[in-house]
Amino acid sequence: MRYLELKEQLKEYKIFNLRDVRKLEAGFDLRRLNEWQSKGYLIKIRQGWYAFADLEITEPILFTIANRIHGPSYVSLEIALSLYGLIPESVYTITSVTSGQTLTLETPLGAFSYRHLKPELLFGYSLREYKGQTYKIAEAEKAVLDYFYLNPDVADKESFEGLRLNPLEFKERIKREMLSQYLTAFGSQALASRINKLLTYVDHA
Repeated sequence: MRYLELKEQLKEYKIFNLRDVRKLEAGFDLRRLNEWQSKGYLIKIRQGWYAFADLEITEPILFTIANRIHGPSYVSLEIALSLYGLIPESVYTITSVTSGQTLTLETPLGAFSYRHLKPELLFGYSLREYKGQTYKIAEAEKAVLDYFYLNPDVADKESFEGLRLNPLEFKERIKREMLSQYLTAFGSQALASRINKLLTYVDHA
């Protein structure tokens, strides 16, 4: 298979691996991908994962890539809190939660960070579509709970202020009934206590 043939057949893919290529040509030689990478045609994102060098890099594309290169996972934590306007927009790493291992990947497209959650806690995300691709991202309420569950030291007024949480946006965006339902699913009294402190802080800010 020639490079232009590969690009045409995978033109809808934002990221692909050797398995995707071998669905097109069963005997495809991995060395061809290495050759095309050295010529600047492809970008190697991590072991086994590639993108075309002219890929348009947007936030939704990065979210799609984050979902695929380490999973099961969905975008959450700081990047989701920033996206929802709950904290300032100064997050440069694509943060996710996963039932796999905790991992940080430095790639040519940026940094991707994953924090481990038990498989039963991988819920509360929605599927969004972007240019024919879909990606999973936490709903605002679940992003809050994921963050506080994985950062138990954020537990008082001083640490809430250090997070630079936006109380007005929180009150407007966060559905408290949904937050409560999701909180129950965590089954953590310690988390419930910290979320109650957070709600008190927000209500009096």
